[in-house]
Amino acid sequence: MQKDFFQFQAQTTKFAAGFEVEKAEGSYIYGTDGRKYLDFVAGVSANTLGHSHPKIVNAIKAQAEKYLHVMVYGEYAQENPIALCKLLAEKTPEPLEVTYLVNSGAEAIDGALKLAKRYTGREEIISMKNSYHGNTHGALSVSGNEYHKREFRPLLPMVSFINFNDETEFSKITEKTACVIAETIQGAAGFLMPDQNYFKNLKNRCEEVGALLILDEIQPGFGRTGKLFAFEHYNMVPDIFVMGKGMGGGVPVGAFMSSEKIMETLSHEPKLGHITTFGGNPLIAAASLATLEGVFEENLMEKIGEKEQLFRELLIHPKILQINGKGLMLAVNLGKPEFTLAVAKRCMENGLIVFWQLYNNEFLRISPPLNLSLEEIKAGCEIILKVLNEI
Repeated sequence: MQKDFFQFQAQTTKFAAGFEVEKAEGSYIYGTDGRKYLDFVAGVSANTLGHSHPKIVNAIKAQAEKYLHVMVYGEYAQENPIALCKLLAEKTPEPLEVTYLVNSGAEAIDGALKLAKRYTGREEIISMKNSYHGNTHGALSVSGNEYHKREFRPLLPMVSFINFNDETEFSKITEKTACVIAETIQGAAGFLMPDQNYFKNLKNRCEEVGALLILDEIQPGFGRTGKLFAFEHYNMVPDIFVMGKGMGGGVPVGAFMSSEKIMETLSHEPKLGHITTFGGNPLIAAASLATLEGVFEENLMEKIGEKEQLFRELLIHPKILQINGKGLMLAVNLGKPEFTLAVAKRCMENGLIVFWQLYNNEFLRISPPLNLSLEEIKAGCEIILKVLNEI
């Protein structure tokens, strides 16, 4: 299987692991080598309820027995997509009320940018340096790392960048600005946190000049920080926000959400302002609805703080310089990229899956399923500390 993987499936790096997966359940992935591996990555923040959660699996099975794809997005009324959008409206603050379901976080970013330009009638977009929003042309255009962009230019015009957490740059947001886009927590840069009042003040500046604020919640959303969405920590509400990854509990999905007043502009002049064949797919919506319900039924957000604290108490070592992030979205700074990659590899050899951050490889990613146990946290941290002592 590994040989065919490297021969027939396109690669994104020169050092893919090629780990052969047999099955996955709970907080563990099982290899064809007969071993089980504790998963501290969760498919890069995607498996909110762990692997093969019965509620999600049963929801998928039930929908598959009824029907799969029946029509392009936005034409037919289907039970699970409607229930998902309704529950999201109930669980988010006003004026967020309408959700557009798509296929990935990157597509949702593209849709959100289009929506902001359509609603405001403006063209200028402002994003954050060191941001990451995805790899479609639109999402890449507003991502803030030139190394990952230069070979794919030209990208979207009229995109400029300001420094995250620097309010002195708010003056660059003007009446020409359609939108400002930011990650609520900067992911690829090492889970960098906003200052407490940063987004509240940023939203005020956007309102002053008539620009919209888009928040990218693709990674921190769906309970990972102890709130359903991370912006709820900061006493503000974005005009548009974007979901993905953990939304589906292991299936491909994305969405962007806004007020009805803003969202309805995609329906006319031109009609089909955004269109997607498989967005709102009933099978994917069934899994996403089950994931959202499961987060609340299992009271997972109430336990995030305790789990974060346990990670921080256990991961104390001379080779750990700092730990960024919030909740179960943590980045462990090990100083040098080469060392971090070596630690990740050795952890895998010892039965623990960890990963690194896209931009700053010196950070070791910890983004496990939200329902992992305290005992599993202790077991995984013991492996990390053992490896740090060995290398």
